[in-house]
Amino acid sequence: MTIPPAVDLSTLLASLARPSSLIELAVLAGVLLASWLLVWGLRRSLQDPPDHRSIWFGAHLVDGVLFPVLALALAYVARRVLLDLGQPLAVFRLAIPVLLSLVAIRLSVRVLRLAFPASALVRAVERTISWFAWLGMVLWVTGLLPAVLDEMDDIQWKIGAHPITLRNVIEGTLSAGFVLVVALWISAALEARLLAGAVGAQLSLRKVAANVLRAALLSIGLLMALSGVGIDLTALSVLGGALGVGIGLGLQKLAANYVSGFVILAERALRIGDMVKVADFEGVITDITTRYTVIRAPSGREAIVPNEILVTTAVQTMSLADRNVLLSTVVGVDYATDVAALRQRLIEAIAAVPRVLQEPVPAAQLTGFGADALELSLYFWISDPENGQGNVRSEVNLAILDLLRREGIGIPYPQRVVHLPAQPPVNAFKAPSAESAP
Repeated sequence: MTIPPAVDLSTLLASLARPSSLIELAVLAGVLLASWLLVWGLRRSLQDPPDHRSIWFGAHLVDGVLFPVLALALAYVARRVLLDLGQPLAVFRLAIPVLLSLVAIRLSVRVLRLAFPASALVRAVERTISWFAWLGMVLWVTGLLPAVLDEMDDIQWKIGAHPITLRNVIEGTLSAGFVLVVALWISAALEARLLAGAVGAQLSLRKVAANVLRAALLSIGLLMALSGVGIDLTALSVLGGALGVGIGLGLQKLAANYVSGFVILAERALRIGDMVKVADFEGVITDITTRYTVIRAPSGREAIVPNEILVTTAVQTMSLADRNVLLSTVVGVDYATDVAALRQRLIEAIAAVPRVLQEPVPAAQLTGFGADALELSLYFWISDPENGQGNVRSEVNLAILDLLRREGIGIPYPQRVVHLPAQPPVNAFKAPSAESAP
């Protein structure tokens, strides 16, 4: 696909004022309508409801990449047809660069939003890309772009023995940005395919493969972009040495977290979906990145734990070899209670709670002789700790309370004996009367 050559601004305005421009406007409107209908039809046939995370389809019909790409392709075909018919072109000289800029904007924005969904900088990057794309389009249409490029060639400086111009820097930045966007697009698509349907240990292995794949694609893309603009890659050896010194001195923690992330994913000691306890925080691992691990508590709070902590400190996991978790509760009964008969009834009541496992069997043990009651410790197992532990313990306690009430077994209250000293005689301190006064 070729872009129409730039024309003088006055020539372009004069061409737009001709009556034939109305025909072009009608054809362009038909092109946009056809593109809209094609996107609408594809959304209905391929995705119902549409996947907003897709590169091609957005939340609306025109905010994905598919609409501007179809519009650009159809506009180019319509332009060729009009040229073959001898129709002078004016509107399409403006429309095709506009659609090309729109394709670049939508592609970069959709890829960045997919690759970094939680980043607050994506919005600022989107505005920056939009400004540069529209500025380049305006310079091209008005015919000022060649003059601006010539002026940029005159601004130059030397880095070592290699002269570099401002045009080289801008072209290199644009080339690197384009290559990185394409690399992110490919890595995001491959990551989605790798992680689809994976669970447990398989999910962890595919996650590390996706991270390695993304890093490799970005590195290769950046090197290709730098080489494409004429930068000698051997000059990067100095940068590589400086980067190694920086990692060794100032980036030790960051490097340790990245290495620890790959170790965790490769060893599979911790996996996405495991129930763990780190320090005083307990929850389910929802994501493992190359730098940190996200742990979500049953209360909804999330902790971002650096991977180095998970490697260098003790981590309690409830699902490494077995997902079963032992829980316990304590109840006190009267000393006159038949403990042997009550234990069996307590085990049956606990086993009737839905989330309590039948195997291992719940247990009831006499663990203490309290000042006011016999203390019974009750133990039971569950296999789904990620669904909460306090709720199942509450259900067990309610079942125990209901059993004790049915059996007429009381839970003794604390008792205290208070000893009062003997009271003196009432008239021991009686005041003397007037007759007894001397």
